[in-house]
Amino acid sequence: MAKNFSSPPSVPWGVALILIGVCVVTYWNCLTCDFVFDDVSAIKENRDLRPYSPLMNIFRHDFWGTPMDKEQSHKSYRPICVLSFRLNYLIHALQPMGYHLVNLILHAVVCVLYYRLSRVFVGSKVSLIASILFAVHPVHTEAVTGVVGRAELLSSIFFILAILSYRESVAGGWIAQCKFVIYVSLAMFSKEQGITVLGVCFAYEVFMVQGFDFENPKQILQDALKSRRGHQIYAWRGLTIRTMLLTTTGLALLTARFYVMGSTLPIFTNFDNPASYEEAPIKHMTLSYLIAVNTWLLLSPVDLCCDWTMGTIPLIKSFGDYRNLATLVTFVTLGHLGLVGLFSANRKHRNAILMGMSLLALPFLPASNLFFPVGFVVAERILYIPSMGFCLLVAQGYHLLYLSFPSQKTLLNVGLSCLLLTHGVKSFLRNYDWSDETSVFVSGLKVNRNNAKLFNNVGHALEGQKDYPRALTYFLAATKVQPDDIGAHINVGRTWNNLNEYQRAEDSYLLAKSLLPKARPGQRYQTRIAPQHLSVFLNLANLISKDNTRLEEADTLYKQAISMRSE
Repeated sequence: MAKNFSSPPSVPWGVALILIGVCVVTYWNCLTCDFVFDDVSAIKENRDLRPYSPLMNIFRHDFWGTPMDKEQSHKSYRPICVLSFRLNYLIHALQPMGYHLVNLILHAVVCVLYYRLSRVFVGSKVSLIASILFAVHPVHTEAVTGVVGRAELLSSIFFILAILSYRESVAGGWIAQCKFVIYVSLAMFSKEQGITVLGVCFAYEVFMVQGFDFENPKQILQDALKSRRGHQIYAWRGLTIRTMLLTTTGLALLTARFYVMGSTLPIFTNFDNPASYEEAPIKHMTLSYLIAVNTWLLLSPVDLCCDWTMGTIPLIKSFGDYRNLATLVTFVTLGHLGLVGLFSANRKHRNAILMGMSLLALPFLPASNLFFPVGFVVAERILYIPSMGFCLLVAQGYHLLYLSFPSQKTLLNVGLSCLLLTHGVKSFLRNYDWSDETSVFVSGLKVNRNNAKLFNNVGHALEGQKDYPRALTYFLAATKVQPDDIGAHINVGRTWNNLNEYQRAEDSYLLAKSLLPKARPGQRYQTRIAPQHLSVFLNLANLISKDNTRLEEADTLYKQAISMRSE
C-alpha cells in the first residue's frame, strides 16, 4: 500500500503563470463573441436569471428555466451553473463579454487545478505537458467559448477538488470526508457528469491506495496478512469507511437527482439521437462507433462542429460497414492500453496509465447511452473532463519516449512543440466560429452537410435579420437533407407566410402535420409529440383563421392543440 497521502505539491507560481498565460493567449478573442446556439435559451430567454424571478426557482427549474416536473423539461438540473449566470446578469445584464470572461477565468482555474491533480500521479514535467495540452486542446472551444459550457467548467473544478479531498481523507479525518461530499455534490449540481468522480475515486482507491497488483494479486494478500494486526485492522477499517463514503454519497445524490426529476427521464426525439430508437444490431453498432468518433476528436480535433445530431453520423446498418473496423481498432487499442497499465512492472507507469484511463473512460459513461439514452449523438463539450485522462496519457507517453530514445530528444521536443502550437492556433481560430449565430452554424455546415438542424439554425439566424428569402433557402435545404424533419417543414411554412405566400405556407404546415407520430394503442397521443412540434397546429390555425369561411376548421385545430397540452 502507498504510504504518503499528504497534500499534493502546491502549484509553483511560475507554472501557474504559464498556464494562465497560455489560456489567455488562446482564448482572449472569445471575449468579443455573442450569445450563440444554446446560450440564447439558457441566458437570453431564461427568466430565472432575472432579479424579479424568485431565487428558489433556480432549484426547482432545469438548466433552461423550465419546471422540472413539466414534460417538455430536458431534466438538466444544474442550479450551481444557473446561479453563476444569475450573478453575471446582476452585474452586467445581457452583455456577453462578462459571461465569456468568467468562462475564460474558470478554464484557467481548471488548468491550474489539473496540474495539481496530475502531480498526484506523475512528475512535474509530465504534469506541465499534460496541463498545457489540456489548456490548448481545440475540442474544448465549445465548453470555453460557448457560455453554456460553463457547466463543464464548474463541474470540472469541483471534480478535481473532490479527488484531492478524497486523497486527503485516506490519511484520516472527518473534515476531508465532509469536503469530499460537498465537492461531489457541487460537481453533480453543476453538471450531471460530475457524479462520475465517485468512480474515479474508487479507481484511485484500488490502484493507488491499496496498490492492487494484477500481476501478482496473491502477493498483495500475503503482505496484508503478514503485516501487524493493529496496522491491518486500521487499514481495513479505513478502506471500509471510504467505500461506505463513496457508496452512500452516490446513492444519496442519485436519489436526490431522481426525486428532482420526478422519477421520469426526459423525452427526446429520434432526430436528437437516431441510434437510440433503432433495434439491435444497428443500435449497438452505431453507438459503439460513436466511441471511436469521440476518440478521434481527441486525437485529431480538425473537423469540429457545434451540433452532431440528426444525420451527422449515418446509422451503421451492416456488419460489412467499414466503420465497424474503426470501432474494432478503438476498442482493441483502449483494451491493450488498459492491460499494459494493469500488468506493468513499473508502479509509477502503471498508476499513470490506470488513472489516465479512469479519467478518460468513467466521466464519459453518462454520454455513452449505456445506462439511458441522451439527447445528442456527439457533443464536444462532453469531452472536457475525459480529455484530462487523454492529456495525461499523451504526456506520459511522450515522457516514456523521451527516456527510451535519448538520442531523439531534439526531434521529440520539436514534435511536442508543434503539437501544442497547432492545437493552440486551431483553438484560437475556432473561437471566431463562435462569434455569432450565423458563423457558428455556417462553420458546422463546412464540416457536415447531412445535419438538417444546422440548415435550420442558419435559417433562423437569417430569419431574425428578416432576410426571409435566404432563410427560406436554408429551410428548404433542411427538408431535402431530412425529409421527415417536422420542424423544418414548420419553418418553411412560417417563412412562406412571412413572404405572403399563404397557400404555400398552408401546404407546408399540412405536410408537417402529416409527419406527426401516429397514436399507438395504450399510449397517450400527446406524449409522443415533441412540444415544439405542436406549433404546427397553432400556425396552421392562425393562417386558416384569416379566411372567415374557415373559422370552424381553425377552431378545431386550436382545440386539438389544447387537448394535447392543456397548459
